[in-house]
Parts: sequence; structure tokens; C-alpha cells
Amino acid sequence: MAKKKYEELSDQIIDLVGGKGNVSYLAHCITRLRFTVKDKSKVKDNEIEKLPGAVGINWSGDQLQVIIGQNVGDVYKIICEKHDFEMKSSINENLEDKKKGFNLNTIFDSISGCVTPLLPLLIGGGMIKAVLLILLQLNLMTPENPTYIVLSFAGDAAFHFLPVFIGATGARKFGANMAYGMLIGATLIHPQFIEMITSGTPLSIYSIPVYATTYGSTIFPMILATFILSYVERFITKYTPKIVKSMVVPLLTLLIMLPLTLCLLAPLGSILGTYITDFIMWLYDTTGFFAVGIVCVLYLPLCLTGMHTATLPVLFTMLTTVGYDPLLVIASMLYTINQGVVALLSSVKTKDTEERSEALTCTFTSFVAGISEPALFGFTLKNKRLIYASMIGCFVGGLYAGITNVYCYAIAGTVGFLGLPGFVGPDSMNLINMIIAIIISGIVTFGLGFKFGYKKEEVTE
Repeated sequence: MAKKKYEELSDQIIDLVGGKGNVSYLAHCITRLRFTVKDKSKVKDNEIEKLPGAVGINWSGDQLQVIIGQNVGDVYKIICEKHDFEMKSSINENLEDKKKGFNLNTIFDSISGCVTPLLPLLIGGGMIKAVLLILLQLNLMTPENPTYIVLSFAGDAAFHFLPVFIGATGARKFGANMAYGMLIGATLIHPQFIEMITSGTPLSIYSIPVYATTYGSTIFPMILATFILSYVERFITKYTPKIVKSMVVPLLTLLIMLPLTLCLLAPLGSILGTYITDFIMWLYDTTGFFAVGIVCVLYLPLCLTGMHTATLPVLFTMLTTVGYDPLLVIASMLYTINQGVVALLSSVKTKDTEERSEALTCTFTSFVAGISEPALFGFTLKNKRLIYASMIGCFVGGLYAGITNVYCYAIAGTVGFLGLPGFVGPDSMNLINMIIAIIISGIVTFGLGFKFGYKKEEVTE
């Protein structure tokens, strides 16, 4: 899509969502523009769905997700430039305009808004670690090599400093000052704080005991902290005289937030993250391969509703605590490649040349770029029998991956075939078994779809 078409698409989308004034928050993930709107009645979602360049739409609470595909970053950039949205800070939002109910969609949207902006950073760090692991396996580099050491620093830093990164993105998401968020996050991983905690030295603030744990590589503590920070900062700003606001607001905000974070919010977030990880590992250890199959089945509806991004904190927590992920990346990769299989099947079945070309493009996008939305919204959802075929295929492939104990050791930047290096680990069969799981999943889906996915009249038409 040329730049001129991007500009036309951006103008049309902004107009159809009710104008900039109706948008309280704008972000994007790998394939979707995410508009949090103030008044849903002003959004002409049916017309947005028909725009050239828009694959489809999805509502998640008050968030409109416009599925663009792999060009979403370019469209987002032009929207920000042409319509004066800020790419690096939150859009000013009058939270009094509309009180939103607290529901599951709000939670998913909040988690997604905190983590999604960090994906390039986390993917970069994960890929560095994956490359280093491959170099070690091939005996092309040793752990004592200076290049290995420096690159290892960079790969580890992407995860170790997550409290600082989440402090920035969380503050932006919830409408707080990013500097406060980053400072609170940096406090949690301050070397002296870590040293005193690990040595057993008791700490307190205002005579309140500080919970003794470390927070490197954690996500949930700072999501909770930045959420509360937004209310504390807003309250102090509202009641502070303008003449002393520049001095008083930072001071009081930090004096209140530091004990809240160190003594209550961060421990709660750490415990929450630990319990979620423990539950997933318990589910995996208890039900074994069956758990992998179930998660693989559920991944299609998760992606359909845009809730798949809410699993990212759990994924990163598992990678940084137990060192591998036995469920989420496997499910994501099987589902994504499976959507390419469905599109491939559609290209075989259709008699329309243009539709065949679109289907093959969607197949390539899923297989190589690891982007499933074009195939999902363009082909799978138009035929419920293909939905069933895809979910069954993912279930069978997931069962095999579970039976053979397939683990993902690093995020390789895509959940297409190019993401397979993330499965390189101590066991050389790990990668091979993941490839076999993908093949099994694809064969089952293609076979069921070919046999039962189309009625005779649908094919001839």
C-alpha cells in the first residue's frame, strides 16, 4: 500500500470513529489499530470494515480494534502525524467525560496497553538470546567470548529492567506522568535495594515494613503501581496551587507512591504473577499434554476478541522464572500457521481467481510474517465449519506437543515459521517435535476442511 493510500485510509478511519475528539486513547499492536472511544454511537464500524486496507474490526468494551495487518505501524504513524496524536505519550483524556464500568474487558485492555508497546524491545532481547543459544549449540561461540558477554547483557537487560519499562508504558496507558512511573520502577530494581533484600536486611518506610522480595523481570507489580499512580497524581494536581505545583506535585506523588508500591502494590503484583505462573505450571503438570491441547483450542477465540495480548505478562513471567514456556507460544504458533492452512485450503477450493490470490497472500502472511488476522477474518470466520476444522487441528497438534514436552525458550519475534529458532534448546528433539506438531495440526485441519468444510454448491459457486 502506497503512502497516499495510507493517508486516505487514516483520514477515513478518523472520520468514521467520530473524529479525534471521540478518541480518548490510540495505540496499535502487531496487526491492529486500537481506538478507545468516548461515545460508541458515533463510530460507524460497518463502514470502517468495508474500507480498502482494513481487514476487519472487533470491539472489546469501549475499544475499537481495526485490523490492518502487517502495515499497521505505517498507518498508525500517518494517523498520528496527520491528526496530531502523540505517539510517545498518552492522549489527554478527560476521565470525567464518561465513567466506565469495571469489567473483564477493562482489565484486558489495561494489560494490553501496558505490554503491547514493549513488544519490539522484548522481541529484540528474546531474539538475541535465541541467536546466542544457537551459536553455543553449533560451537561457534563460547560463553567466555567478549561479544557473547556483551550481547548477553543486552538480551538480559530487555527482561531485567521490565519494571522501568512498564513504569513508562503503564503510566502512559493510565494517564500518569511517565517519569514518575519509571522512577518507581527503577526503585524496585535499585542495586542497593536488591542487595539488602537478598542479604536479609530488614527494610521499612515510615516504619512500615517493606516486603522482602526482588522485582527484576516482573510485570504485574508495576501495572498495579501505575494504575494507582494515575489517581494519586491526578488528586494531588487537582488540589495543589499552581504557584507551587511544579515542586509539590512530584514530591507528594512520590512520597505517597513509594510506600504504597514497596509495601502493598508491588508485593500484591508479584504474588499475583507467581500464582498465575504456578497455576499454569500446575495445570500443565497435572493434566499434561491435555492442557496444551485445550490452550491451543482456546487461542482462536482469544485472538478473535483481541484478548491474546493479555497473556503476554504471563508468558514473560514464565520465561523469566522457570526459563521456558510450555503452552502459550506453542498455542500461538499452531493457531497462526493453522490460519495459513485454512487460507491455503480456500485457495484450493475457490473457483474465483482474485479470491485465490487473496487466499495465497493470507497464507504467506501467516506462514512467514506470523500474522493471522487476514486469514482469520478474511476466510476462517466466513465458514463456521472451517472454524471447527482449525480448532480441531490445533487441538491435535497441541496434544502431540504436550506429549513430547515441547518447550519455547525464547520469543523469536514472530509466531510463523521464522519463530522456530525460539524452540532451540538443550534437547535437540524439542525443535523437531514442534515442527511435527505443526505438520500434524496442518494436515488435520486441511483434511477436515477439505472433506467437510465446503458443501458442493459452495465450491461450484
